[in-house]
Amino acid sequence: MPKQGTLNVAMIGYGFMGRAHSNAFRQASAFFDTPFDLRLKVLCGRDEAKARTIADMWGWQEVVRHWESVVSRPDIDVVDICTPNYLHAPIATAAAQAGKIVLCEKPLASTVEDAERMVEAARGCKTLVWFNYRRVPAVRFAWELVQDGRLGDIYHYRGLYLQSWGRTPGDPAAWRFNPDHAGSGVMGDLLSHSLDLAQWLNGPIRRLCSNVRVFAERRQVDDAVSVLAEFANGSMGTFEATRFAMGNQNRNCFEINGSDGALEFNLEKMNHLQFNDLRQEPSLQGRRELLVTGPGHPYVDRFWPPGHVIGYEHTFIATLVDFLEALARGERFRPDFSDALEIQRLLDLVSQSSQRGCWLESAQLATVSAP
Repeated sequence: MPKQGTLNVAMIGYGFMGRAHSNAFRQASAFFDTPFDLRLKVLCGRDEAKARTIADMWGWQEVVRHWESVVSRPDIDVVDICTPNYLHAPIATAAAQAGKIVLCEKPLASTVEDAERMVEAARGCKTLVWFNYRRVPAVRFAWELVQDGRLGDIYHYRGLYLQSWGRTPGDPAAWRFNPDHAGSGVMGDLLSHSLDLAQWLNGPIRRLCSNVRVFAERRQVDDAVSVLAEFANGSMGTFEATRFAMGNQNRNCFEINGSDGALEFNLEKMNHLQFNDLRQEPSLQGRRELLVTGPGHPYVDRFWPPGHVIGYEHTFIATLVDFLEALARGERFRPDFSDALEIQRLLDLVSQSSQRGCWLESAQLATVSAP
């Protein structure tokens, strides 16, 4: 593919997600024939010494402390936001107003109001939200099977995101437990991923009822949430997200049951997909474990030969490459800020439902399409 030019990238933040994003920026062209070259121009972080260490490790050319000095620079084309949630809105809004391409970690913002302002500011700009689990090959293959009608009419959708580090977090003062910085606990951190996958795989959620709990003494963000939901296609939905599911490190799962088949995925076994094809004769029916590493599976032909598993980091690479290819074609990338706003509204509905103790209708059904 002929190159369409070079994009200078500024990344704001350098923690866990900063490393994941840096790796994607570095590795995208090593695996894919990308339409743009990427130059890691500026890394921005409040602790200059730590930022310098990360910059040297991943090849960022410059280090600055203040994001305000970066987002309007004429030599910056792309602003990538991987800061605590409360900074997403001011950074994204300033970057969009400066005409930049804006990439942002999830959740889009801390509040619906901030997310709406971000969407309004970014009208006319190209945006990406890093709901990277859409690009797990097994998850993308599940989406293809659903789109092909292999499951028939959908009856049930179950989504789980279970972790166990909330009881004894490594850093009690971590920003994820600060409501001013995070906005919420597992709702924004974990449930947002489950809701994004659910609406992508099974269509918009019509109404829901929820229960939100805090287990740790004096903690001000949610530790666990459970949700009952009804989808626009008539199927039933259940969701659970928690940091108190002991023994689960990062169990992001979904199960879909339909009239003609069923699917089940678990991120802790991310190269595998369980598939039950009820169109086969009864003696052959039953859960079949597919190793989604090719041939013929999404993305994996760009990484390693069939049977050679990929890892978490490859989901960010595939997300970035899909965005760059959409950018080159002048097409909309999914999920973008508008898609993430729909998830933010659902999260707000979950919070309201728990407080009011009742079912609530989704005010605006999501418009869900292929990425």
